Amino acid sequence: AGAAMVARALWALLAALRAGWCLLPQSGYLHPDEFFQAPEVMAGDILNLQVYYPWEFLSNSPCRTVVFPLMTSGVTYWVIKSLQQLDICSSCINSYTLLVSPRLLFTIFSFILDYSVYRLAPFWGADPWKALVLLAGSYVTLVFYTRTFTNALEGLLFALLMVLVSSGKSSGRSAEPTSSSLLGVITTAGFFNRPTFLAFALMPLLYWASLIVDSQKSIKTLINDFLKFILCACFTAFVFITADTFYFTSVSLDSLYSTNKSTLIDVIVQLHDKMVVTPFNFLSYNLNPHNLALHGSHPRVTHFTVNGVMLFGILHILAIGAGFKMLKKYVHQLMLVRWCCRGLPGLLVHSEGSPILLLFYFVPLAFLSLFSHQEPRFLIPLILPLVLFSASPSRAVKWKLLIVLFNLLGALLFGCLHQGGLIPCLFHLEQLIHSPASSSHPQHYTLLFAHTYMPPRSLLNIKKTDVHVEVIDMAGAGEETLCQTVEQQASNFTCSNCHIFIIIPGTVRATITKCGVSFKNETLIFPHLSMEDPPQIPVLSSGNWRSQLGLYILELNRDH
Repeated sequence: AGAAMVARALWALLAALRAGWCLLPQSGYLHPDEFFQAPEVMAGDILNLQVYYPWEFLSNSPCRTVVFPLMTSGVTYWVIKSLQQLDICSSCINSYTLLVSPRLLFTIFSFILDYSVYRLAPFWGADPWKALVLLAGSYVTLVFYTRTFTNALEGLLFALLMVLVSSGKSSGRSAEPTSSSLLGVITTAGFFNRPTFLAFALMPLLYWASLIVDSQKSIKTLINDFLKFILCACFTAFVFITADTFYFTSVSLDSLYSTNKSTLIDVIVQLHDKMVVTPFNFLSYNLNPHNLALHGSHPRVTHFTVNGVMLFGILHILAIGAGFKMLKKYVHQLMLVRWCCRGLPGLLVHSEGSPILLLFYFVPLAFLSLFSHQEPRFLIPLILPLVLFSASPSRAVKWKLLIVLFNLLGALLFGCLHQGGLIPCLFHLEQLIHSPASSSHPQHYTLLFAHTYMPPRSLLNIKKTDVHVEVIDMAGAGEETLCQTVEQQASNFTCSNCHIFIIIPGTVRATITKCGVSFKNETLIFPHLSMEDPPQIPVLSSGNWRSQLGLYILELNRDH
């Protein structure tokens, strides 16, 4: 009882940390997709801000559904826009609310994971509070699940799927009657969010099917269950396709009906011709090895050997060890006649919980490893089966100190350091651009970013109608290209109310000094760690370490 009370208090503390750190906010910048797959797009559509639309959201190459961005970032931006229009909050729209409001919604959604663990732990023979502490204390939950990633939504839908398929009796009876319909909705929604969701859904759906078959229901009832699943899946797909078609083709019902007094059948035909099915476009693009290579190619074992360890540490290693033991235990059954007769459903239904949880963990991992582009965030949905497996009462949580240190390091690295100067830099520039001095005397700002992640323009809070701010993203441009661009900007530096800022990590600060220009103001934002331009260990050990772990905002000297 005492240990349970300690675990509950620890979970409550970690839950408060999750919410509080979101509001602080976290300065780390994990990947451009956390902005450019939802908040940036919705800021342009709903708040009419200057943004950069990624290629996946262009009408000539629609690869991402707009439904989830609208339901998440879109809703939060609509709320702050309404509050400002109603004069409830005169300056609701600023860089802080633009960053934090979508993140706060995702942070609230992240507690679906906690609910799922609490519901699933008894079913899978895990200690509920031990599992909750492992979940809430993981830096994956603290950092990745509080960001606006489609992978986070994928993890939440995977959790709901596991709750539904595990809601039946442990004796093998099938789940509640409504679960067939909900399974169809969630599976299809997950597929439209990220087509890779099918890899995560495969084992839960097989487990559900095995429960139904093993329940000895009548054939009619079995057919009804599967029909409910298929019909609800089709209806959900229809909703997503309709929403995406209207968004990407800019069609309106009025325009459809007004064309030659179209009948309903004509409207349906026109919509069919313009129909947008984003998952198929996504798969068509990503199944092309050449396209994947543009985003980076990795060895097929990267998820197993690198990404799993990077996200989950010792828990991933222990799961691999347990997986090999499970294979050793069951491999001889492949030669038995009983195995051939009963098939996989018999193994799924009658086995103890741990082996099945390992399948829930490793089967998606194996499918995702078939693709050459492998990023750590692709695996974050797997935290749920992993913590349930690791929190089994028969499996004492060893390596406690190592787990704590690992997650502290991960939270510090990804929540604070990684590209950690870019968001505060945009906050600073937004305040500068919207300062009273700039408002009374119109200024022109050129912001040149080099060797940083792609800056989300929405955080500058510039309306599309404003033309006094220009953003130039040089990405990882070489020294010669960077200097040419800087010198070109300097040569055009003629107006008295023009300001040119160059934003660059401290590790490549020396490059700018070779460009033949001078600066009148230097602002150093600390900390900022660029893994693309990492600091050198000898330099870090010198007195220049703060500069190496910082991001510079350099204002070009006009007189020079």
